[in-house]
Amino acid sequence: MKKVAVLIPCYNEAKTIKKVVTDCKKYLSSDEYDLKIYVYDNNSTDHTDKIAKKAGAIVRYEYKQGKGNVVRTMFREIEADCYLMIDGDDTYPLDEAKKLCDVVLKKGGDMVIGDRLSSTYFQENKRPFHNFGNKLVRGLINTLFKSNIRDMMTGYRAMSRNFVKTFPILSKGFELEVEMTIFALDHGFLIKEIPVQYRDRPEGSVSKLNTYSDGFKVVKRIISLFEECKPALFFSLLSLFFLAVSGILGVPVLINYFNTGLVERFPTLIVACFLLIISTLMMVCGIILEVIVKKHRQLFELNLNNLSIKND
Repeated sequence: MKKVAVLIPCYNEAKTIKKVVTDCKKYLSSDEYDLKIYVYDNNSTDHTDKIAKKAGAIVRYEYKQGKGNVVRTMFREIEADCYLMIDGDDTYPLDEAKKLCDVVLKKGGDMVIGDRLSSTYFQENKRPFHNFGNKLVRGLINTLFKSNIRDMMTGYRAMSRNFVKTFPILSKGFELEVEMTIFALDHGFLIKEIPVQYRDRPEGSVSKLNTYSDGFKVVKRIISLFEECKPALFFSLLSLFFLAVSGILGVPVLINYFNTGLVERFPTLIVACFLLIISTLMMVCGIILEVIVKKHRQLFELNLNNLSIKND
């Protein structure tokens, strides 16, 4: 039997956690699976842990606040063939959960994304800036990484053991989903998407997301990961920017010199030369870092091969 672990990071989800755990049992209990449901409580004050334990979940604790910290501990501690990560707020109906797991267990998928945005998300979600943020993040990542992922921010994912045990989580909060998606894209993991229904939180259940501060963190993390994963392109763009500004400032000075034999704006020429030097340094940095990233990818592939051999 394949081991399937349901991972539910929770912070004050007393109103919904019982239903989430019950639905996991309802839709994922099978003769094919050795199913275990884990709820990791993240300093809840509303007895989420007690309700989850009574519903039949294995309850553990992570005292460092933030979803990224919780998931890092989950990935480190739990052993399974397939990991299904969901939120504890009952916004994801679990009737498609087995399909997500089957893609991992039977079709070699490494990350199966529960795609909300292709179904009911924009009708159910009443927060317009969240809708805008999802579209912005999707557009940024698909453009920068030349992909066609429809839902970057969903917390509903099934993952293989290879992915979970090689993914280094650096985010502490809700930037986690973006980090997971970019890591999978950059390292060539097999990504599949399955449209799933989405429903807004039930009355009385409060979202932990802050639209503006968390949105800023997500965009900042995308830029950071773009720099880390594609340094040649990132620093080439910076190099071109400084080169363009240098040209705008320096070319008129040179034209005037060729026409009159005089350099009338020495400060402008000095700034233009300084920017030209920065542009050159940016290009060199990009080339060097690209070589380092390539070496890291080679080492990652070797580690992944070793992990696959151990799994067999």
